Amino acid sequence: MLNVILETCAGTLTQGLIYAILSYGIFITYKILDFPDLTVDGSFPLGAAVTAVLLTHGVNAWLTLPIALVIGALAGLCTGLIHVRARVRDLLAGIITMTALYSINLQIAGSNLMVERAIDTIYTSAPVMAVLGSVPLLYRKLIVSLVLVVLIGLVLEWYFSTKNGLLLRAVGDNDTLVTTLAVDKGSMKILGLVIANALVALSGCIVCQEGRSFSATMGTGQMVFGLAAVIIGTTLFRRMSFVKGTAAVVIGSIQYAEIYHRGAVPGHSYHREPERPERRRRPCWSLKISPKYITPARSLRPACSGTLTFRWKRASLFPSWAATAAARPPC
Repeated sequence: MLNVILETCAGTLTQGLIYAILSYGIFITYKILDFPDLTVDGSFPLGAAVTAVLLTHGVNAWLTLPIALVIGALAGLCTGLIHVRARVRDLLAGIITMTALYSINLQIAGSNLMVERAIDTIYTSAPVMAVLGSVPLLYRKLIVSLVLVVLIGLVLEWYFSTKNGLLLRAVGDNDTLVTTLAVDKGSMKILGLVIANALVALSGCIVCQEGRSFSATMGTGQMVFGLAAVIIGTTLFRRMSFVKGTAAVVIGSIQYAEIYHRGAVPGHSYHREPERPERRRRPCWSLKISPKYITPARSLRPACSGTLTFRWKRASLFPSWAATAAARPPC
């Protein structure tokens, strides 16, 4: 029983850490740039498609990571150019790129592509096996994913503390200030979209290697996952200034992954609809009214055996009655 619990926790943590890289990208667009970037649903499977094709052609698993970063950066560059240079609204620019990427993914890897077990991934590569060869695969995935997330988080925190990173953060808060500093705010937006989609494609690359598969529809709903992780993390640590934004995003991603796998999200395979109580039907009655000056009423439902009798007092201005009822099973 204990092994089952540990394996379940390890699997949930691994998924949360992998998708935390996706949440990093959405954190940049949603919290920093204030940009509703729907390119995420296209750049995530783009990284997975490129990775699946490269692995099946014998490319080293670790080499697919920088390639996925570059491919995702190109997708973000397209969105940025459409928004800034073509002056298309931010939401529509993301939709245009996402729709184009869906067709591109189909051309790259088809609708589905499986990676054979004999092919090495980052979890079964020679460097990892030399250090963690004795560790079971499930816990090996957890350790490798944790190392990658921590490294990427440290790099992002370092970048946000540089001059260029501060300008990027200022674009979302006050773009007029950035313009007064003789910096093109459009270029900074493009840079933010490039970094964000590069991280999203990297997340898709790692997911493909973890599950050894690619699907053209695997990007559906990833925007919701990352956005929920960002909102949960930033809300939980809103009053704790010592917690960095990247750390809050990682915790939010793990929390949402735990909720997702427990079935609290409708539409998931583990989700169970609440049982509805059986609707109790009202019993049927036969009604008789029997004061002397009122004509007895005919039975409303002759097939029912219940009776209800009213007796009126003549001496009172307000009628009072004694009711007797014999209920029967529903008709």
